[in-house]
Amino acid sequence: MSLMRSLLLAASQNLWLREHATRYSFVRGAVSRFMPGETLDDAMGAAEALQDKKIGTVFTHLGENIKDRDEAQEVAGHYIVVLERIKQEGLQAEISVKLTQLGLDLSPDLCFEHLNAIIARAQKDSIVWVDMEASNYVDATLDVYRRALAAHPNVGICLQAYLHRTREDLTKLLSLRPSIRLVKGSYNEPPEIALARKQVVYENYFELGKLMLLAKTENRYVRAAFGTHDVSLIQRLAGFANAEGFAKKDFEVQMLYGIQRAEQERLANEGCTSIVLVAYGSYWYPWFVRRLAERPANLWFMVRNVFAS
Repeated sequence: MSLMRSLLLAASQNLWLREHATRYSFVRGAVSRFMPGETLDDAMGAAEALQDKKIGTVFTHLGENIKDRDEAQEVAGHYIVVLERIKQEGLQAEISVKLTQLGLDLSPDLCFEHLNAIIARAQKDSIVWVDMEASNYVDATLDVYRRALAAHPNVGICLQAYLHRTREDLTKLLSLRPSIRLVKGSYNEPPEIALARKQVVYENYFELGKLMLLAKTENRYVRAAFGTHDVSLIQRLAGFANAEGFAKKDFEVQMLYGIQRAEQERLANEGCTSIVLVAYGSYWYPWFVRRLAERPANLWFMVRNVFAS
C-alpha cells in the first residue's frame, strides 16, 4: 500500500480532522466533485439528469457506526421515504445502505428488522444494496445479508476484492442466487487480511469478476455488478463477457458520481448497464477521504481549489 494511501485512510478515521476539515470552504468545494449536495433533493436532481443520459442511480445516505436505537430507526425511516420518492418520481434508481447505519453495532437482530422493513418497501424489480464495511464487520454483514436474501430475492451485497477471504465468500454465496457488487476495497487493513499491492488487487478483481460472469451464465446470480473506475479493468471484463456471449445490457458497471463521467456515458450509449452511486448527507468526511485514498491523485483537485479560492 502506498504511503499516501495509508495516510489518507488513517486521516479518514481521525476525529479531530473530521470535526475541523469540514469547516473549510476549499474542502467542501472539493467534495462537490463527488456528491451533488447534502440533501435528498440534491441527490434526486442528479438522478434525473443521469436518467436523461440513460444512466441509472444508486442513492446512499452517508453515515456509519450508529449506536443509538432512535437514530438507527430514523435512518431506516429515511430510506423508506427515499424509496417512496423514487416510485413517485419514476426514477431508474435504487438504494445502498450500510448496516452499521441501521444499528448493527447495537444488535444484528435490530439491524435485520430495519433492513427487512426497507426491502419490503422497495419495488420488486429493483435491488436494495448492502454495503460492505471494514473487515471486522464482514461476518456480521454476511449473516444479516443471508437472512434478508432468504426472505427477499431483491437484495444485493458488496464484496471487496482486496480481502483474502473474498473468493471463499463469493463461492459460498453462489448457492443462494445473490446479487453482488464487486469493489476493490477502501479501508485500511493489515496485510494478513487484505492484499496490499495495487497490481495484485487488480488481478484478483479480474479473476473474481470472471468467476462472477461465469456464474451468471449458469443463472446463479440475479445481478452481477462491477464497482470500479478502472477503465482498463472494465475493458478486460467487458471483453471476457463478450466472449462468453453476454448481452450488452447484462454487463453492469457502477461508479461514483463525478468520476469517469465520459466512461459512464460511453457504457450507457453502448447499451451496457451504467449506474452511478449518488451520495448525500452531512456525514461526508470519512467517505470523502476514502475516495481520495482510492486515487491519491485527486488531492491535486483539492490543491487547485485552494489556489482558485
